[in-house]
Amino acid sequence: MAKIELNNIAHSYNPNDPNPIFALKEMSLSWADGGRYALLGPSGCGKTTMLNIMSGLVTPSHGKVMFDQKDVTRTITEERNIAQVFQFPVIYGTMSVYENLAFPLKCRQTPDDQIDKKVKEVAEILNLHDFLNNRAKGLTADQKQLISLGRGLVREDVAAILMDEPLTVIDPDLKFRLRRKLKEINAKYKTTLIYVTHDQNEAMTFADNIIVMDEGEVVQAGSPKDLFEKPQTTFVGYFIGSPAMNLYECKADNSNQVSLGSNNISVQTNLVSTNTSNLKLGIRSEYITVEQSSGPNTIHADIIEVEDFGNYKLITAQQDLIRIKAKVKREQEVPSEKVFLKFPAEHCCIYADNKLI
Repeated sequence: MAKIELNNIAHSYNPNDPNPIFALKEMSLSWADGGRYALLGPSGCGKTTMLNIMSGLVTPSHGKVMFDQKDVTRTITEERNIAQVFQFPVIYGTMSVYENLAFPLKCRQTPDDQIDKKVKEVAEILNLHDFLNNRAKGLTADQKQLISLGRGLVREDVAAILMDEPLTVIDPDLKFRLRRKLKEINAKYKTTLIYVTHDQNEAMTFADNIIVMDEGEVVQAGSPKDLFEKPQTTFVGYFIGSPAMNLYECKADNSNQVSLGSNNISVQTNLVSTNTSNLKLGIRSEYITVEQSSGPNTIHADIIEVEDFGNYKLITAQQDLIRIKAKVKREQEVPSEKVFLKFPAEHCCIYADNKLI
């Protein structure tokens, strides 16, 4: 395991062009030894490029890659002791499960008794012990992916396990079980796990720390709670959460109040120094409540739709051009035509030029 640092890293795939396009814009990040991370963002945002820079498959145009304070920027992949798990399982189909798991150790000329002990230990953790003598070719997709993961775990010298969309080919129930297994592995071995995904649910249920990327930039890094409750940009508010955060253009009335259409909404943000007209109010649907009558921070809206998702109801309501999504408990009674919806001030986020203030 190792502490990994990216110092002023940037990368362009056409660096000699007079106007190079950067797939990864300059940034610095630190990955603690034994941490559990997710790189989250839409396709093309730069997350795979970042992962490949850490592994050594890509040499960055600018900056340094440090493993335990040692510069490995131009060190080849084999010398970084990185294990990678790709979107589609990479295994040796003609080998048995045992031989696949043992292969990295044999390449390092590890004594046979140590290989046997480590392979059986990892196979037990991954529930592969009953298949050790089976040919890998005949296994299911999730079992093959576990072999890919196991080849990283058998190596005690591995600096980190980097996973690029590793559960894409797995069905939803197995995805849940494999994410849980990865968390157990992280707790047992203290292995640094870095997981690339475009799926917010995978990121939120797997990682302690999530790095959200957009157009080659890190737009926010933090815990799932941080990203959900206080998105630092409107992009994060929109990208994280289901449904996405409610976002509305608004105007500052005074130091702690905005006007949203014909409604006055009190907030807990100091707006005195705000010097832009591009203001937005954001609030999660989970924090909007149904009220019996009008009151402070309450909007009277027409019911458009009420969807029953089993464990909650999703209300869609509208007042003029303001469309509101609100999640309520399934047993909550919802009026059929009009509803009073309250925006609690403590859960209202204000964005200036799409950044939280």
